[in-house]
Amino acid sequence: MPVTVLLVDDEPLVRAGLRAVLGAQPDIEVVGEAADGAAVIPMVRRLLPDVVAMDVRMPLLDGIEATRAVLRTVPDPPKILVVTTFEDDAYVYEALRAGADGFLLKRARPAEIVHAVRLVAEGESLLFPASVRRLAARYGDGAGRPVRAALERARLTEREAEVLRLMARGLSNAEIAAALVVGAQTVKSHVSAVLAKLGARDRTQAVIAAYESGFVEPR
Repeated sequence: MPVTVLLVDDEPLVRAGLRAVLGAQPDIEVVGEAADGAAVIPMVRRLLPDVVAMDVRMPLLDGIEATRAVLRTVPDPPKILVVTTFEDDAYVYEALRAGADGFLLKRARPAEIVHAVRLVAEGESLLFPASVRRLAARYGDGAGRPVRAALERARLTEREAEVLRLMARGLSNAEIAAALVVGAQTVKSHVSAVLAKLGARDRTQAVIAAYESGFVEPR
């Protein structure tokens, strides 16, 4: 089954470019387009996309609020890939904190766009880990204390803490398995346990919590 994608951007040229790039892939299908975040929820409910590629800045409802709305109201929500002009934009970090799974630069090359959609759909590694570290270092100070308390309450085991540190470096499950010399299924179980204990939707949210709590230094 192909990865299905909903495009949400107020610029028709951006949508057309993404549709051309993604639609040319045999394993990706663009199932719809919207010009504003306000149209996302009914389209997600009707089209059931695997991934929403969503502009972070839109006139009526921006990508941050649209992300929150989708995650709050849609059962089994899609992965959300924020589309942005600037990777160091505070809006990008707020969208990630709101629950977006990663971000995509509008100036990205076609191969990078395709890779981003596939990676977010798979959900087994962190998209642009270095950029997420920089964003956490710049914008993540305000949430430190409550996030630190939540992480302490999670009571991660020593191995789960080690897995979280490797996740924060952007390693995939296979790469973590190789680093720890354990099986891939074992790593998958540890990752699932980390997400459950932190109450994180996915590894991006877990990594942001790790940075904001000071558990991992965002350097």
